[in-house]
Amino acid sequence: MSLYTSLMRMVENHVAPLAGRIGSQRHIIAIRDGFICAMPFLIVGSLMLIVANPPFDATTTSRFGQAWLSFAKNHWDTITMPFFMTMGLMSVFVSIGAAYSLAKHYGLDALTAGLLSLMAFLLAAAPQADNKMSLDFLGGQGVFTALLCAIWSVELIRLLKKYNITIRMPEQVPPAIARSFELLYPVIGILLTVYPISILMQSEFQLLLPAAIMQVFQPLISVGDTLPAILLAVLIANLLWFAGIHGDNIVTGLLNPIFMANLATNAALVAQGAATTQTLTAPFWSFYVCIGGSGSTLVLAFLYMRSRSVHLRTIGKLSVVPAAFNINEPLLFGSPVVMNPTLFIPLIVVPMINATLAYFALNWDLVEKMVAMAPWTTPAPLGAMISASWDIRAALLVLVLMVINLAIWLPFFKVYEKQLLAQEHQSAETEHKAADPAAAQ
Repeated sequence: MSLYTSLMRMVENHVAPLAGRIGSQRHIIAIRDGFICAMPFLIVGSLMLIVANPPFDATTTSRFGQAWLSFAKNHWDTITMPFFMTMGLMSVFVSIGAAYSLAKHYGLDALTAGLLSLMAFLLAAAPQADNKMSLDFLGGQGVFTALLCAIWSVELIRLLKKYNITIRMPEQVPPAIARSFELLYPVIGILLTVYPISILMQSEFQLLLPAAIMQVFQPLISVGDTLPAILLAVLIANLLWFAGIHGDNIVTGLLNPIFMANLATNAALVAQGAATTQTLTAPFWSFYVCIGGSGSTLVLAFLYMRSRSVHLRTIGKLSVVPAAFNINEPLLFGSPVVMNPTLFIPLIVVPMINATLAYFALNWDLVEKMVAMAPWTTPAPLGAMISASWDIRAALLVLVLMVINLAIWLPFFKVYEKQLLAQEHQSAETEHKAADPAAAQ
C-alpha cells in the first residue's frame, strides 16, 4: 500500500469523521458564531487604530506624512475612541453572540440568553468601584471568560427548563412579559455561581476571574503561537479540504480565541507605543497562509486562465475574480483540487511553506506583525499591508510568497493539464467518430 493511499485512508476513516463531528458540535459552532458577530466591530475599530498610527517616521519629509502625523497627534483621543469602544469591548460582543447562537441551537430564547451571558461576563470581568467600571478585561484579555460565561449561561437556562424549574405566568400574560419572568431563576443562578467565584478570586488571590482564566489558557496561547503548532493547524485544515471538508471553518473555529487574544494583545501594545509580540492572528492566516483561499490557490487560478485545457481555462476565468478576494470554492470543487491525487502535494505543502516563511519574516522583524483586522475578503497584498499597520513590506512578502507558490504549483499543474488534454482529445475524437461514421471507417 503506497504512502498516499495509507494517508488518504487515515484521513477518510479517522480524521474526516472526527472533524465532521467537531465541526457540527453546537458549542464549537456557537464559539465560531460569537466571533463572526464581533467581526464588523473589530474591523472598524482596528482600522481606527491604523489611522491613529500613521506609517510615517517623525522625520519624514513627506507633506502628506507630516500632515497625517500632526492630525493623529492632535486628535489621538478622538480617533482612538471608536477603537476602545469596539476592539476594547471585543469580549462583550463575543459573549452575547456566542450565547445567542448556542441558545438558538437549543431552541431557547436567544435574546434573553445573550443578555444573561452579558450579565455573567460583566460580573466576572468588570467590577465597579467608585462609580467606575474597569475595562481591562473587556477586550481580548477576557475572551476566554466571555466564552465560558456564554456557554454556562445557556446551559443553565437549558437545565432549569429541562427540570421545569421556572416561573410560569397565566396564559393571559403577554409573551414578552412571561419571558422576562422565566429569566428570573437563571439570573439568580448566575448570581449564585459566577459572582461568588469572582469575589473569592479577588479576596483570596487578588485576581479578577478573567486574569485567572487567562493564566490557565496562557500555555495554550503560547504553544499556539509557535511554528510547529501553526504548521499542525495548517496541515489539518488542508487535509480536511482534500477530503472535501471545509477545513478552514473547523480549524479556525477552534483557533479563533487564540487569534483574537493575540490580535488584541498586539493592538494594545501598539496603542501603548510598544513592540508587538504575537504572530498567529486571523489576518496572518488569511493573507499569508491562504493567499486566494485555502491551499493558497490564487496563482493556480492564474495558471488555469492560460491553460491549453478548455476545462481548466474555463475554471480559471470563472474563479480568478473570487480567488482575488480569497474565495476559492469554485476552483477547489470545479477543477477539482479536492480529492485530486495529482494536486495533493501542493495543496498540503504550499500553505505550510507560506506559514513558515511568514512566521520567520515576522519574528525576525522583517515585516510588522498584525495589529488590525482587515476583512478576510480583502485582496491579500492589500489586506496584509492594512493589518500590519500600513507596512508596505507585508504586501511585498505576499508577492514573494506568490512567486514561490507559483514555482511549486506549476509542475503539478502541468501534469494535471496534460492528463486533461489527453481526455479532451479522446472525447473530441469520440464525438467526431459519432458525428461522421463514414470518416471513422
